[in-house]
Amino acid sequence: MNQFALKNVIVANAIIALQAVFCTCVHAAQFNDVDIEFFENQVRPILTEHCGDCHGADADPIQGGFSMASRASMLAGGDTGPAIEPGKPGDSLLIDAINYRGYYEMPPDSRLADDQIEILTQWVAKGAPWPDQRELSTTATEEFNLPARKAEHWCWQPIRKMQPPEVLRKNWPLDPLDNFVLARLEAASLQPAEDADRRSWIRRVYFDLIGLPPTPEEILAFANDPVESAFATVVDRLLASDHFGERWTRYWMDLVRYAETYGHEFDYPIAHAWQYRDYLIRAFNEDVPFDEFIREQIAGDLIQDPRRHPTDHYNESVLGTGFWFMGEATHGPVDVKADEAGRIDNQIDVMCKTFLGVTVACARCHDHKFDAISTEDYYALSGFLQSSRR
Repeated sequence: MNQFALKNVIVANAIIALQAVFCTCVHAAQFNDVDIEFFENQVRPILTEHCGDCHGADADPIQGGFSMASRASMLAGGDTGPAIEPGKPGDSLLIDAINYRGYYEMPPDSRLADDQIEILTQWVAKGAPWPDQRELSTTATEEFNLPARKAEHWCWQPIRKMQPPEVLRKNWPLDPLDNFVLARLEAASLQPAEDADRRSWIRRVYFDLIGLPPTPEEILAFANDPVESAFATVVDRLLASDHFGERWTRYWMDLVRYAETYGHEFDYPIAHAWQYRDYLIRAFNEDVPFDEFIREQIAGDLIQDPRRHPTDHYNESVLGTGFWFMGEATHGPVDVKADEAGRIDNQIDVMCKTFLGVTVACARCHDHKFDAISTEDYYALSGFLQSSRR
């Protein structure tokens, strides 16, 4: 661990320790009657009406691990730290959130009225007065145990070879994978469907591989072909068709959210997006190995000996990186930093769902609630992407 990382850990531990002190304090700060009246008459009604459903004492569950049930819980905050800095509204997350000027915009449905924002700002500036309460914070932050998360779910375990289960109909499986299907059918006292006739089979194979139906002549020729190898001949012909890549590229484009415009309110075009689409079609049709296919898309610009276009001989691998820059965008963002964060969040979400099959983007605001992914993981990946350029 380098010195910078070690310093961050020390600071984080110190913050956690201070939060624990705030959470276990017994006496609230002392305020005069005027301050308490201000809170009860003006502040508490706003918090109850606009924040209570998600952060009040009766909220179930408490959103973001943040409770407004007491001053102690306000000081402790939730998943993202303290909500208020008494006497310092400019440094308070709560004030940033109600002004819609940070990552959080609260309440999420609609912004508070200007006079309500002013009241809450004054309240924090006064030191966040609150009636004296002898209570503990209701905020309970569950410890994020990364090794335990990894140990308790099958998807994080090393790949291991499985022994195909035994089946009764020994002659039915054509592949070891078929044993798993047949074993479940037999366990439920079900029988596999009968083999399809030739007319049905050729239609299914055509739609599966190229997404188009066979012609009447092709159906008739296959149905009347007595040679057993006719099945393999049809499959080989379809795999060699340009339509194969066109069909299967559609599924991959859905995974990476391919589009030729940026959406949003002006929907302006993504220049040269079609080059990524055509790159995919060629890759499928050329049967590019899957590990190479993935490497080209994650970091095709860094490959020392890139794959070349079959006829024009330009760098084919670098085109795989085109998916990084597809997603909703506006041509003139008001908040440039927020716009960058939103685009990077989309990149992380698309990359991790497509290539890892997990929702890493959940860790943008808090440690993942289900998977073994911490907020630290998310921002490490975000920092990696921030160092890249289109």
